[in-house]
Amino acid sequence: MVRLNSRMSQIEGIGAANRIFYLAVPQEALLDVALPLADGAQTKQGWNRIIIEKPFGFTGLSSLRVTQSMLSRFEEKQIYRIDHLLGKDLIENLTVLRFSNLVFEPLWSRTYIRNVQVIFSEETSNEIQGRYFGNYGIIRDIVHSHILQTIALFAMEPPVSLDGEDIRDEKVKVLRSIRKVNLDDVVLGQLKDMSGKVDRYTKSMIPTYFAAAMYIDNARWDGVPFFIRTGMGLMTNRAEIRIQFRHVPGNIYRERFGHDIDLDTNELVLRDQPEEAILLKVNNKVPGLGLQLDASELNLLYRDRYNTEVPDSYEHLLLDVLDGDSHLFMRSDELAAAWNVLTPIIHEIDQNRVVPELYEAGDRGPINAYHLAAKHGVRWDDDW
Repeated sequence: MVRLNSRMSQIEGIGAANRIFYLAVPQEALLDVALPLADGAQTKQGWNRIIIEKPFGFTGLSSLRVTQSMLSRFEEKQIYRIDHLLGKDLIENLTVLRFSNLVFEPLWSRTYIRNVQVIFSEETSNEIQGRYFGNYGIIRDIVHSHILQTIALFAMEPPVSLDGEDIRDEKVKVLRSIRKVNLDDVVLGQLKDMSGKVDRYTKSMIPTYFAAAMYIDNARWDGVPFFIRTGMGLMTNRAEIRIQFRHVPGNIYRERFGHDIDLDTNELVLRDQPEEAILLKVNNKVPGLGLQLDASELNLLYRDRYNTEVPDSYEHLLLDVLDGDSHLFMRSDELAAAWNVLTPIIHEIDQNRVVPELYEAGDRGPINAYHLAAKHGVRWDDDW
């Protein structure tokens, strides 16, 4: 690190210089790299920022130890915990759609919203063959950061400003308000090996699919299920937030929808994959004689509306680091709060030796996830 510092000083020359250190290293090696870097490679004439990749610890305790060691050498404002999935326009659009449109903000509560679904699936199964995913699994890799951060941004109270610290103050309140997750409200799945190439991995019980019903115990969201489902090797690449609204009280058109009253449910869908879009499901009359109702989608497809190239998620987040914008990066207290949500359920899964339900590549995932959704009154989209 001393030699690195000397080399960078030669390149920078005389005067102020800022440095960003991107640590693309395994968690086991993080402190071995970061601590000598802090002692020997930081510039004295500008700011220093350090980027750390997920997963952020294997357990809550190991994460806390890493955090304490990092904060013994760096200030909180220097540390950027990066998750490329949070660099999607879907995530940034969450707060824009809600806080800059009067039509949505008054509806954003238990009064009008029946349930919220956070969905992330990938067709590819290559990543799970590696040592990294095989050791950590989908809960530590995807749920801990991406899913919980998405819920926090969706459910938070309006921040004082767009400053990163103000937004993170509100996010951590949401994470601290998430109710303890019951084992009965969790479904685990594991991709069935059809090739014989990943025997070492499939002999373990590390899940590649996770579905759960979570609840936020505060005045805004009391009683509203947040249904999360995420998995690898599924039928489609999909990333979306689906908001299902409550039924219209005393709906005089109820009989026109037949026996399935869920058909008259309004939905708002914020989608990043398979193609970026904002969809609003509304009820309208089918043209012609008689009174036949239909549920239609008002859609904003980005490819039709915006003739622009969407930057890569890492580009977005690296620019935020350059600008010192921290709102899409987990602060230490957020990190601890996320572990407090997941640690009890991980312990229960391990203690009870819960066996994941096997599913085949290109499938929809475990059938028990459908039963769990029905248990909490969540209507699933048939496309997933």
